[in-house]
Amino acid sequence: MASGYGRRYGGNKLLTLWEGVPLYRRAFAALPPHLFSPAVVASQYGEILTAAGKAGYLPLLNCHPWEGVAAGIRLGLQAAWRSDGALFAVCDQPNLKTNSIINLINSFLKSPERIHALGWQGRKGNPVIFPKSLYSELMALSGDTGGSAVIRAHRELLTLTEAGDPAELMDVDRPGKG
Repeated sequence: MASGYGRRYGGNKLLTLWEGVPLYRRAFAALPPHLFSPAVVASQYGEILTAAGKAGYLPLLNCHPWEGVAAGIRLGLQAAWRSDGALFAVCDQPNLKTNSIINLINSFLKSPERIHALGWQGRKGNPVIFPKSLYSELMALSGDTGGSAVIRAHRELLTLTEAGDPAELMDVDRPGKG
């Protein structure tokens, strides 16, 4: 998801360079579209949507970003409705690695009825894959209530996949800060 306002950051943080590469492009590199069907990027930003389309993603314009994170979740989920699971990732984890994503997907494929999240030593992080059985609950989210609310309601379904490195879970919330 690349559709937020970046309120805590003070602007569109996804264009911020991290080791010379915009954050959204680092996310694209860690989450290559060939791993997903469909591979969707929901955003309010034309520059990101154009780049997403060129990279092989289905770009979806989030026309309601002021409604909060739930609007982006609903938009992406509508495009993936026929899938057995939907992976939600944020674009502000510059150290995320494809290998960890592949491990997360493989964990889901072994137990597609469960919620799967990348984690480190028992601590849940992002991305998260939700099973089809929870799509209706995700669609009912509103405002800045994200998938964590669904996870809290179904803790018994959560399976963590260990990231390759704890730095993969770090996100960028403020300029100069992780």
